[in-house]
Amino acid sequence: MIYILKAFKNQIPKASHRIGVLLIFLLSVNVGLAQLSYRDSLQIEISKFQHSTKENTEYIDLMLELGLEQRYFNLDSLKLLSDEGLKLSEKINYANGMANAYLGLGTFYSDKGKYDESLNNLQKALEISIKEQDDTLRLTILSNIGTQYDYKGDYDLALREFLKCMELAEDLDDQKMLSVINENIANLYVTQKDFDEGMFYYEKVKKINEKIGDPVIIAETMSNMASTYADMGKLELAMFTINSAIKTFEENRITDWLAYAYQVKGKVYLKQQKNKWALYWYAQSELLHGQLDDLREEIQLLTGIAEAQLNLGNDSISKIYAQQAYDFSKKIDVISGIEEGAKLLYKINKNNGDYKKALEFHEIFKEVSGKISRKESQKGLTMLKTKIDYERQKEQLIEENEKALAKQKNYVYTTLIILVIFLFITLLVKRNAKIQKKLNKALIRKQEDLERKEKYLHDVNQTKNKLFSIIGHDLRGPIGAFQGLIKLFKEGEMSKEEFIGFVPKLKSDIDNIAFTLNNLLSWGQTQMNGAMTKPGVTSIESIVNENIALLSEVANNKSIKLINRIESQTLTWCDSDQIDIVIRNLMSNAIKFTPDNGIVTIGAVEKTKQWEIYVRDNGVGMNEETLSKIFKQSGTHSTYGTNDEKGTGLGLSLCKEMVEKNHGIIWVDSAINKGSSFYFTIPKAQKEYKKTA
Repeated sequence: MIYILKAFKNQIPKASHRIGVLLIFLLSVNVGLAQLSYRDSLQIEISKFQHSTKENTEYIDLMLELGLEQRYFNLDSLKLLSDEGLKLSEKINYANGMANAYLGLGTFYSDKGKYDESLNNLQKALEISIKEQDDTLRLTILSNIGTQYDYKGDYDLALREFLKCMELAEDLDDQKMLSVINENIANLYVTQKDFDEGMFYYEKVKKINEKIGDPVIIAETMSNMASTYADMGKLELAMFTINSAIKTFEENRITDWLAYAYQVKGKVYLKQQKNKWALYWYAQSELLHGQLDDLREEIQLLTGIAEAQLNLGNDSISKIYAQQAYDFSKKIDVISGIEEGAKLLYKINKNNGDYKKALEFHEIFKEVSGKISRKESQKGLTMLKTKIDYERQKEQLIEENEKALAKQKNYVYTTLIILVIFLFITLLVKRNAKIQKKLNKALIRKQEDLERKEKYLHDVNQTKNKLFSIIGHDLRGPIGAFQGLIKLFKEGEMSKEEFIGFVPKLKSDIDNIAFTLNNLLSWGQTQMNGAMTKPGVTSIESIVNENIALLSEVANNKSIKLINRIESQTLTWCDSDQIDIVIRNLMSNAIKFTPDNGIVTIGAVEKTKQWEIYVRDNGVGMNEETLSKIFKQSGTHSTYGTNDEKGTGLGLSLCKEMVEKNHGIIWVDSAINKGSSFYFTIPKAQKEYKKTA
């Protein structure tokens, strides 16, 4: 459950106001039970001023507050009231009204799944709050900006915004917003399956909620914790926690949170394999959702119902709910909903024998799962952990420093009390200064040590993320497809003739996997400082001939002619294995980006102390933007070949490392539709080298 609503209720100011015919019409709509008394009170206040002029701040404030109260019951009312509030605020130049109107519009577009449009409106609201120096409003806006990044899957950006909120909330001593922000951070970690870190923040939220003393806020946190306990497999604790929350929501008639709590209870029963009980509580939630306008939470409900029906063997019913959940997820771009919906639809279609449809949803599931696992934001979460640990240690050092200073001040006070002579006081002050300096140096040393560790972790994360990205994208996909086909064939769900039809594609995929693994292992060795360069006298002609033989089948498939213009006496002083990798990658790339009936030429030009080796093709060429990226190690820039051949983007950065380890340089000349020429240099095999060899 997202906490924008809670934040809004705590942050939007209330007043007695005026309103016109438009709002009276909206208030006549029956929008459910949740917080009915509060919205009724708004209606009463509005009706008092319905005959007054609309162009005043009281009218605008009340209208915008009403819009936010309508959010989960009639979302279009939020848009209508926010637009009207913005129009009137601009007319009388009411800055606070304009900011709150943009805030309402940001919330509306967020619930519609238009996150960029939401962020655009929230940014406008933020600029106004900064200009007006309204820190309370700024806190609410920053919280909602963080939530939009959460929805988009940019978890590192979300965390940065939440940290800003936390610092501001602490300055304002706003306990309710501190509860909201810490709980949002907890939810981010739970999303990444980091339950330990998530529960650390939930415990902070529980302590803050105890200070606030609001049973509804406590129940909201308990609902999210119950869902997390269910994901952790602590089902008894999850059931106890959600039952306590449900009791509070039923007593206070909080419809939207009660619908969510019933859904969580259904989730717990589902994980206990009690599918009929799960459906019972999902049905209670579904009844309440009929009064709500909350598509994001309805997706989770529909997915749960579909899974329970599938477990009971009711495939046709399950398919209806799964398809609806999948369609809603695509509508508002909820990536987790797309993943779960595709997974369920794959299982259902497979059970029904519709293997074509099953394979389509299986591919969608794999693609979405890969995107989630490759999210760069996971790196941001790890980096934030390091930063938080650093801040904790820093605070501890500062606290120790302050205690030491207090101790030294006591020495001074004691000295003054007993009327010790001024010389003794001077010595004591000097001693205090010396200790202060020593403590500061210790703090600086520890800070530098932490920064070094942070840099080390950053480098390790870069290597890890690059490896995982390649493995997840270029290896897991083909292997997963291969496994799926083998399984279908083994279980008799695919005929021998159908399986044989996939053999050419499987061979191509396995060849790509083998080539990728070779590059990946070589690159991994260099990154882990395990690859030693062992130079010796090496014949470039032999290496080129071996690679022509290796790649000739791939070239023949595209009718590409491979030409070796390197003479037999082209002897170099280099590590033959490393240069073999360089030449193989350059030739493979040339074949990949050369159209059918093309030519790839490999040659060498003799220099004074070096050989300049070139690999030239008449392929598609590259633009300036691509040329600026291909040798960089910070990413895995990759494109598809002329026949849609896949690549990892790792080969050229690996070539650069290998060439430089052999005291050479590598560069490229290219033009669009004219081809590319890659050059690299390696030392000649001098007489002294030959003797050593």
